[in-house]
Amino acid sequence: MTFELNATSRAKQGTGASRRLRKAGQLPGIVYGGSVEPTAISLDHNSMYYTLQNEKFHTALINLSIDGAAAEQVLLRAVQYHPFKQQVQHVDFQRVTADSVIELKVPLHFVNGDTCLGVKLQGGAISNILNEVMVRCVASKLPEFITVDQANLAVGNLSVHLSDLVLPEGVQLVSLLRGADLAVSMLNGAKG
Repeated sequence: MTFELNATSRAKQGTGASRRLRKAGQLPGIVYGGSVEPTAISLDHNSMYYTLQNEKFHTALINLSIDGAAAEQVLLRAVQYHPFKQQVQHVDFQRVTADSVIELKVPLHFVNGDTCLGVKLQGGAISNILNEVMVRCVASKLPEFITVDQANLAVGNLSVHLSDLVLPEGVQLVSLLRGADLAVSMLNGAKG
């Protein structure tokens, strides 16, 4: 899924300028990367706040148009929230091309946990250890999420590891590349 954003460039930077932007309903941000100098931008706060609630936005290629110019592809890299207000303080975007190799955290979606043998017949409970994983891939192949199938959890097969995950073509797990086959979810308290 591709998102479309419109932003305006801003000349004034710093704490005071950012505070004035936020009071005017704008959100300060920056776009960096590629062979172009970083660009300070401002976005509409309310539309960005609700867009950030969409999980897909955090792992999608975004077409960002600054001052009505041709859109460039970016990825969301960082978001800063106010400690107690429902307010976004700042966003960072990184320029990418379709063939850029990137590393990004991708959420895990768990399926079949409530119907697995270890829960239904053996009285166990599943603990999900990881909620997201770092992947390395070409920007155009970045998955929205990775599915963790828990259907085989039972006595004798108490955990799902990173090596058990089915990955889309061209996507690698950074932990596996470093030699760490971490557990993703475990079955606890099952009686065989």
